[in-house]
Amino acid sequence: MKFRSTPAAVKGSIAPVVTPFTADGAVDLDGLRNLVRWQLDSGSHGISIGGSTGEPSAQTIAERIAAMKAVAEVIDDRVPFLPGTGSTKLDETLELTAAAKDLGADIALVITPYYSRPTQEGLIAWYGTVANEFPDLPIVVYNVPSRTALDIAPDTVATLRRKHDNIVGIKETTKDFEHFSHVLHKCGRDFLMWSGIELLCLPLLAIGGIGFVSALANIAPAAVARMYELYVSGDHDGAIDLHYQLAPLVELLFVETNPAPAKHVLKDLGLIESGFVRAPLIEPTPKGLERINALRAQAEHLLVRPAN
Repeated sequence: MKFRSTPAAVKGSIAPVVTPFTADGAVDLDGLRNLVRWQLDSGSHGISIGGSTGEPSAQTIAERIAAMKAVAEVIDDRVPFLPGTGSTKLDETLELTAAAKDLGADIALVITPYYSRPTQEGLIAWYGTVANEFPDLPIVVYNVPSRTALDIAPDTVATLRRKHDNIVGIKETTKDFEHFSHVLHKCGRDFLMWSGIELLCLPLLAIGGIGFVSALANIAPAAVARMYELYVSGDHDGAIDLHYQLAPLVELLFVETNPAPAKHVLKDLGLIESGFVRAPLIEPTPKGLERINALRAQAEHLLVRPAN
């Protein structure tokens, strides 16, 4: 919780790590710890667990809390910890957020509630309840309409920001790049924003974002962190070059539903023992693997195996 009082310090590449499972589908906490250690060794600037890439909707609340605990223990305040604590149910969201707070999370990422498709007024009430319950914990809205069938409006984000001092930012996972600008314009440029869309991570920095929570960091953490570092150091050409070098790996991640392709690569790199994804997801099909391997070959130099 070292960064809880200064959420603006949570910059750069925040890796939203996958949740590894054993071949028979159990949560592999030892594998998760190994992934987090590798992320830290690779230079990721922060760690998240429990976002879309972590398959939270396929886990029990107890499993999600156990995963947060394992991650928090490995991080040990060395970098910011931003767990995803949202659910489609309010009571579960509050339980997960309470656990994150107790485990020392610096920020809670709270996804817009999926499936129910509430009104914007409903979102104001939802986030208001979470913010009021945990006034000392920074809350970040997680907007991912491709997963939730719901887009939180810029005016809604601005209303939440005005009403609640601890709603400090937003993770934008929408391909509508105008949305990014509208939110920052209405909320103020000191409102914190991270991109969850891989090919918008670098562009966001140019308009005032402070980093990204990109699934790409699962398989190329050093390169994604380096792209941020090049940009903020003033080497914009170097950052742009790396952005385009990473493009085949971005496409690889979404050949079939994320995180199945990422888990396949992580297993091949020896970082996890199994590429298992829980139903209704499946591991990559033969056709998908053919495309994954072709894309991987274009950017193999950016995939770094663990030292041991």
